[in-house]
Amino acid sequence: MSYNGYITETRIDGSDDGPLAGRSIAVKDNISTEGVPTTCGSAMLESYVPPFDATVVERLKQAGATIPGKTNMDEFGMGTTTETSAFGATENPVAQGHVPGGSSGGSAAVVAAGDADMALGTDTGGSVRCPAAFCGVVGLKPTYGLVSRYGLVAYANSLEQIGPIAPSVEEAAELLDVIAGPDERDATTRDATEHGETAYAAAADGDVDGMDIGIPTELVEGADKAVREQFWRAIDELEAEGASYHEVSLPSVEHAVEAYYVIAMSEASSNLARFDGVRYGVSGGYDGNWNETFATAREEGFGPEVKRRVLLGTYALSAGYHDKYYKKAQDARAWVKQDFDEALEEADVLASPTMPVPPFERGESLDDPLKMYLADANTTPVNLANLPAISVPAGETDDGLPVGMQFVGPAFGETDIIRAGSAL
Repeated sequence: MSYNGYITETRIDGSDDGPLAGRSIAVKDNISTEGVPTTCGSAMLESYVPPFDATVVERLKQAGATIPGKTNMDEFGMGTTTETSAFGATENPVAQGHVPGGSSGGSAAVVAAGDADMALGTDTGGSVRCPAAFCGVVGLKPTYGLVSRYGLVAYANSLEQIGPIAPSVEEAAELLDVIAGPDERDATTRDATEHGETAYAAAADGDVDGMDIGIPTELVEGADKAVREQFWRAIDELEAEGASYHEVSLPSVEHAVEAYYVIAMSEASSNLARFDGVRYGVSGGYDGNWNETFATAREEGFGPEVKRRVLLGTYALSAGYHDKYYKKAQDARAWVKQDFDEALEEADVLASPTMPVPPFERGESLDDPLKMYLADANTTPVNLANLPAISVPAGETDDGLPVGMQFVGPAFGETDIIRAGSAL
């Protein structure tokens, strides 16, 4: 089956030995690879070839991994379905006719199809966890600052993280062991050893005896009936293994999607200003008027979803509207973080469905962007709070569509969510 998981198929060899020797790790196409095109799924960067490797790529190569190619993605990471790519949509290899999720849909698809042992994706509002859930694999979004973003083409700097996608929790944790750690080229990175355990693969022992799981009612009640059924079945499994659960409330998440999109689109409008046809991107063909040249380059280089988000972000930051929208969104973000911190004081991890719906049919959300945005209701709050989260398979609907379960931990509490996820 041709599912269009890769934009560029190539072979980048790593060192001869290391913890990932003999393993193939696909890389999302917004992460720089020296001498290999990095398009971000956009016509704007169709011919861009980076002169350097991202820090995570350097670490993969040092660990002995082989990179088989750059995976398809929603353009500049803006989407939930991997249908906005300038290089065509990606099919879900385990649910034909349905989307693989996004924006790291290509990375999840190549792992689900067995065409790569593991993959790297990026998660700004759920873009590792959503495709992992939709493709029936594991996706982990690390705590903000655990993994270097040097060499990642920025979408929304304050929200995004690079994370692993793998067939199992243990393999995802092995990949996290390789890519995590401070980087002098990324001032936002932290040394996780200051916060406790950092042997992530060793935490995948499935031992949840005595673990207390908090279940945010707001993130469960809004999910489809078929998704809720699989979620509660998975909770029953964890109880049988010695875990206990109680319900918690996160009232702020009612406004999380709104706050997320105002912040993400605002940061995107600023970050994408560099794609002007001069420094980067499609040439606008200078005809004596620089404004017309820039406009032409961006009209030809950007797709509809990117244009929508740049326009909305620019509006939110414009004079007279900054306080009305952007400042309010930042206030809501602080509220979300406070709610998560309070809930995690009384629980080891929080659990919810990863996505409130099963995988969309292809084309279903393209004419209704709001539907696509609202599907991120369970994942975006975690990015606003800068916390770690993992999506693990929780079963299938009666139609055979994958359902994912999300565990959220305290900052730098990756070992807790890895332990919980591995129990399933």
